[in-house]
Amino acid sequence: MRDPYEILGVSPSAPAEDIKVAYRKAARLYHPDKNPDPAAADRFRSIQTAYELLADPTRRRDYDLLRQRNLIDDPLQEASSLWASYIEKVIS
Repeated sequence: MRDPYEILGVSPSAPAEDIKVAYRKAARLYHPDKNPDPAAADRFRSIQTAYELLADPTRRRDYDLLRQRNLIDDPLQEASSLWASYIEKVIS
C-alpha cells in the first residue's frame, strides 16, 4: 500500500480538518461518476482507503508509529541523527 499521506497529498503533521478537506477534494476529482478515466475507480478506492486510515485517530496513531519505526519519513536524516548522538556520547 502506498503512503496514505502521499495519496491525499497532505503532510504527516496535518490536522484532521486538513485531511478531511484533501479527501473531499480528491474524492470529487476521482469519483468514477465524475471522472471517465478507467483508472479513476482504482484511484478513488485508494483515496477512500487512505482517508479511512487517517480519519480514525487510533489507526492513524498506529500507522504513524509504524512509519516512524520503519524510518519511512527520512532514513538518511534519522541515521545521521543517531550517528551524531552516538559519536557525542563516545566523545563525552
